[in-house]
Amino acid sequence: MKAMLSSRPVLWFLFLFNLTVALAAPFIDDSAKGIATSIGMAVVSLGAGSALYKGRGRRA
Repeated sequence: MKAMLSSRPVLWFLFLFNLTVALAAPFIDDSAKGIATSIGMAVVSLGAGSALYKGRGRRA
């Protein structure tokens, strides 16, 4: 499972999908739930983005 989650296509999907949801959530749900969703998705997106950045110099 760890090998699949650390693959580049999965990391790109996590980064882009969660960033999109993080940006859209406050506009869709204008309550504390939307803001909490936005913050949670942004944290996941930043984690995936940092993994992509960390592994960019390393090619398989």
